Amino acid sequence: MEPLKHECGVAMIRLLKPLEYYKKKYGTYLYGINKLYLLMEKQHNRGQEGAGIGVVKKHAEPGQEYVFRERALGSSAIQEIFDNVRRSVSQADIDSHDAEWIESEAPFLGEIYMGHLRYSTTGKSGISYVHPFLRRNNWRSRNLLMCGNFNMTNVDDVFKSIVARGQHPRLYSDTIVLLEQLGDALDKENHRVYRKYRDTLVDPQLGLAIEENIDLRNVLEAAAPTWDGGFVICAATGSGDMMALRDSKGIRPAFYYYDDEIVVVASERPVIQTTLNVPRAAVRELTPGSAIIVTKQGEITVTDILGEKENQRCSFERIYFSRGSDADIYRERKQLGRNIVPAVMKSIGNDLAHSVFSFIPNTAEVAFIGMVTELEKQMNHIKQEEILAASSDGTLSPQRLDEIMSRNLRVEKVAIKDIKLRTFIAEGESRNDLAAHVYDVTYGIIENYKDNIVVIDDSIVRGTTLKQSILKMLDRLHPRKIVVVSSSPQVRYPDYYGIDMSRMGEFVAFRAAVELLKDTGRADILDETYRRCKAQEGLPDSEIENCVKAIYEPFTPEEVSAKIVEMLTRDGDINAEVDIIYQSLDGLHQAVPTCPGDWYFSGDYPTPGGTRLVNRAYVNYYEGHPDAR
Repeated sequence: MEPLKHECGVAMIRLLKPLEYYKKKYGTYLYGINKLYLLMEKQHNRGQEGAGIGVVKKHAEPGQEYVFRERALGSSAIQEIFDNVRRSVSQADIDSHDAEWIESEAPFLGEIYMGHLRYSTTGKSGISYVHPFLRRNNWRSRNLLMCGNFNMTNVDDVFKSIVARGQHPRLYSDTIVLLEQLGDALDKENHRVYRKYRDTLVDPQLGLAIEENIDLRNVLEAAAPTWDGGFVICAATGSGDMMALRDSKGIRPAFYYYDDEIVVVASERPVIQTTLNVPRAAVRELTPGSAIIVTKQGEITVTDILGEKENQRCSFERIYFSRGSDADIYRERKQLGRNIVPAVMKSIGNDLAHSVFSFIPNTAEVAFIGMVTELEKQMNHIKQEEILAASSDGTLSPQRLDEIMSRNLRVEKVAIKDIKLRTFIAEGESRNDLAAHVYDVTYGIIENYKDNIVVIDDSIVRGTTLKQSILKMLDRLHPRKIVVVSSSPQVRYPDYYGIDMSRMGEFVAFRAAVELLKDTGRADILDETYRRCKAQEGLPDSEIENCVKAIYEPFTPEEVSAKIVEMLTRDGDINAEVDIIYQSLDGLHQAVPTCPGDWYFSGDYPTPGGTRLVNRAYVNYYEGHPDAR
């Protein structure tokens, strides 16, 4: 309903055979770049603000480029990038050259391929912020290509630490900070190997020995322990080493596959399955805290760097962002729909005969299937009870039996996202009027003022689209009651690990709780929460706690939902009765047991940085900072 900007998507490939091998087996030297295109296109949902790729050639001669990069902005960035790549390859006329020339000189045809899909979570945009980032050096083993799906909550501290060592980053962003930190560690690793061989070898053998003996574990162990946040960091050196590291609590997802031809890393399992046509069991999840490392020689290791800590895999990843084609995610989303049925039945007074069920396109469709499956069970139970009652009192006849058995759940496609109206070109009321027409409705399926409409969505975060578009659209059908169901719980707190939800005032649940405090004469809790947040600003990580929880403590989720309804309908332009039902936290964890990370719902942040930032977000809100509301 309200599209969220999400954490980015990553893709990496390492070809383990000479390029000629892929030409003979698959008919093209473009095997690697074609697979990268598929990996990125099938993760397009993860980032539409920009994209970038990087390629490393191991066999380029001195004077020839060996690290290629192409980046673009906008939702069509992937297509633009690969059109440019194919144009460069076509101009090189690779079919007229032998394999040796291809390996040393053909543009964008190498052994390491890196792809990135970007959604900004920092508010900074432009080509300078599009991954991959590149740190250049005249020594191949000191070149560093890096991209990631991450958001660091302690970037200020890391920035200060690298500046204190004398570095001077050209931009202030978590990506640049990480690039320079990893680059510094890579420089030190180069120097470690140099010291090891300087007394026994001379150049060029010494330089080659450095390339052959770089150990990326040392680089990661020097830099990664200082990071606080959720991340999957991917990197490659100009000499041919490659790695991907996942945060120790598994906040951000990563999967990998390898055989004797190829190593692949991506943000989602089914993407690898489909791209390489391999079974699900062959694609492994990268263990939290571990890195997959491929050396210049093609040796593959999965090694622990940070240690696996408490499981905090992101539940929103399962509810909303990942492709529903993953077998586990599909089952989980169906269960989320099933879990909400008791609350739905209560809201409609068990009146299935006068209720129409639908969903908000398109990400809620699987949860809708689960909800309908459970509702059909409820209907069958009602039928069974009526048949037994009629049988016991002697009123069961063929006609009565036929009438009971002929009842079906009324499932319709009520909402249609017909067009993408460019509402950003309008202002004020004209923008709201356009927003009300983003969705179209199917007429003729609702009995005026008698039927209920029940629609399910995967999340209700800000309430803006619900108020300006969904409720107005559904009210045009003249239902008796509109029931809006969220398959996820109330989003109450900002996310600081990748999802674009960072300001307190944007959450409709938070605004509702604030109004409830004022309505019930407890506005002093707002002041006390501010004082407690300010008092914690200088405390060490071990003593920080989420003070913002106090805003919600006096109220049940149902009371917050009721206030949300009041807020969204107080203009008086909705004639139908409205109810909003959220998934419970218990229902979430029952449906998604392997991904318990729920800090945006519960306020239980997985790292100290998140807790520190939520307190700061409330301070900004209380003090009226323009970007906090």
